[in-house]
Amino acid sequence: MSETELLTRNGDPPSMRKALVERATTLPGPPLPPDTTGSGDDVEGDELNLRELWHVIVKRRWTIILFTLIVVTAVVTATFLKTPIYRASTTVQIDREDIKITKIEEVTPVERGGSGQDYYQTQYELLKSRSLALRVINQLGLAERREPDKEPSLLAQLKQWVTDWLPKSNDEKPEPPSESARLEGVISRFLQNLTVEPVRNSRLVKLHYDSPDPKEAANVVNAVAKSYINLNLERRFDASSYARNFLQERLQQVKVKLEDSERQLVSFAREAGIINTDDKQGITSQTLASINQALSDAEKKRITAEAVYRQMNATRGQGASQILESSTIQTLKETKAKLDAQYQDNLSIYKPAYPAMVQLRSQINQIDSLINQEINNIRAAISATYESARAEESLLRASLEQAKKEMLDLQNRSIQFNILRREVDTNRQLYDGLLQRFKEVGVAAGVGTNNISIIDDAKVPVLPYKPNLRLNALLALVLGLLGGVGLAFLFERLDDTFKRPEELEKALGLPVLGVIPRTRALRGDDRAVALSGHDDARSAFAEAYRSVRTALQFSTASGVPRLLTVTSTQAGEGKSTTALSLAIQFAQAGKRVLLIDADLRKPSVHRSLGLDNSLGLTNFLVGETVQPVEIARPTHIPNLFTITSGPLPPNPAELLSTARMMALLSLSAEKFDQVLVDGPPVLGLADALILGNLCEGTLLNVEMGSTPRGHVQGAIKRLRGARVHVLGTIMTKLEARAGAYGYYSSYYHYHNSYYGEAPTNAKKLAV
Repeated sequence: MSETELLTRNGDPPSMRKALVERATTLPGPPLPPDTTGSGDDVEGDELNLRELWHVIVKRRWTIILFTLIVVTAVVTATFLKTPIYRASTTVQIDREDIKITKIEEVTPVERGGSGQDYYQTQYELLKSRSLALRVINQLGLAERREPDKEPSLLAQLKQWVTDWLPKSNDEKPEPPSESARLEGVISRFLQNLTVEPVRNSRLVKLHYDSPDPKEAANVVNAVAKSYINLNLERRFDASSYARNFLQERLQQVKVKLEDSERQLVSFAREAGIINTDDKQGITSQTLASINQALSDAEKKRITAEAVYRQMNATRGQGASQILESSTIQTLKETKAKLDAQYQDNLSIYKPAYPAMVQLRSQINQIDSLINQEINNIRAAISATYESARAEESLLRASLEQAKKEMLDLQNRSIQFNILRREVDTNRQLYDGLLQRFKEVGVAAGVGTNNISIIDDAKVPVLPYKPNLRLNALLALVLGLLGGVGLAFLFERLDDTFKRPEELEKALGLPVLGVIPRTRALRGDDRAVALSGHDDARSAFAEAYRSVRTALQFSTASGVPRLLTVTSTQAGEGKSTTALSLAIQFAQAGKRVLLIDADLRKPSVHRSLGLDNSLGLTNFLVGETVQPVEIARPTHIPNLFTITSGPLPPNPAELLSTARMMALLSLSAEKFDQVLVDGPPVLGLADALILGNLCEGTLLNVEMGSTPRGHVQGAIKRLRGARVHVLGTIMTKLEARAGAYGYYSSYYHYHNSYYGEAPTNAKKLAV
């Protein structure tokens, strides 16, 4: 059967139908991923990748720069429009206690213990008090001062213009504020401009005042410091004066009360017969004490005498101590002992009746008599002493009982006396204390010392305090950069496109066969773009398509499918460029390649190759007497043939689904080593689905950072629903500087740095 008969016969050729059935069963598409219709937001890794963050910043650099410029310009403009404010400062030292000229305490309270934080916090609040502010305002006449007429700033003019432009009610005119309200406004503005700044870890306080007039700022802050010192002195003086007046009045009252209480005490003592010998004891109490002491002594004497008396009666002889200790009795006993000894000695010589012996015996008897007489005298003395002690004790005890009765009677009569006496003592102590304090306050009030002093007077400022152009510009730059980075990440988050091959593979479940870099030619002539891989064989663009060609060789078990169609999700993703570039790469590899432009809605192959499009695929499909050999034309690229689209038909889908299209593809697969079909986009059209079923494999072009994920996933869903064998995807228009990630960015940078500029004869070397 001839080729013409095969192409012109109605219906599907049996061999072609068999081939299509076998492809449908032996080349099924890969299984669907778990969620092909989802948003694909989970493709982002959970880990923080600093390189990716940096690439986002670089990619959105113009957004960041523009936002920063807007913020800096706005802040600098607002800074220039503001009225300059000058700040004058003075330093004041506040001591907790003043100089102690005297040791007399003042009447004003002073903190003695702790850190003194309460005391200093009180002083800071006094510096910001309304009374001090009113004092300075009246002193400098700030309430009556009117601002000088001056030309308003541009910002003030803008506010006034907006105010005048807004509609106003004509019902009632606003009444002017009262004098008290105006004064309150002056005080409030004064306190807003006054700043109290304690110096850390010191007793110094810095006072600042902000004003558009530098002289006014210096005068006001100096007046505040001096008025604060004067106010402190006045408070001390007022407190001392009040204390003196109070003590003086109180002294008069206490003095009168003391005199009255003394009169009442004397009068009652006279009436009750109470006589005081001193401040503590009366006559009766003294008598009672003396009698009690005498009774105690008498008891001691009686006990001693009674002990001796009892000892005497118990011994009944000479065993009493007074007898034994008597010198007379001892002398007599010694004499008797001598006479007894002499008598005993003489008995050996004389008889007892001998006169000398009788005389000695008479002397002995006489001495015994004297001893007994002396013992009796001592016994009588002991008895007399005992009886005398008993009598004295009895008399003193009776006197004590009488004194006690008198004392009890006196105490009953002295109750009122003691009450009056205690009142007198209390009034006298109160009077003495008040009199002493009155004299101390008078001495302390006359000293006139102060615990507050001015260290540095305020000088007239030369430079404005605010607005600070440098600081505002720096803050605006920092905030602008931070806001720009945040805005860039927000845009990146809202950008629902594929920016990395890994995202594309995870979302679609298809391999990415290649990543094609964006070239400068994409912004210019399409022909230069399509042929850049042929003109410069050493470029990254050509190398990327050679990588795709290599990946296609391993996409199936039998190598590169002979019938291969290239499509995309939507227009403008570079599918025609991919089809032509792959055709060039296969042609440079020595294969006979046929490129068919089957995009019958927006063809571009003829423009890229510079061919006439008056005769092409549509002429053959509509049944004209045109042979395939007439529409398959060679190009200036060796081994590369092409069939252009021809005139645009009104019904492309119907033409592509005819038997003539299947016959053409079957014949092309027999005559050429590789057949590439440039198909239309998938979304919204049925052309790509028809071509995908007619070819053995389909490549899907996805533009990096441009095509929404939902569109790409919808395109894959349509292709799989039509049982189209999708080999993989090709990610195009990689921005190596702004949008590249990971390996691909490093690869193309390395490729450019390694190869550098291609030589002029690169085309010849590639061929």
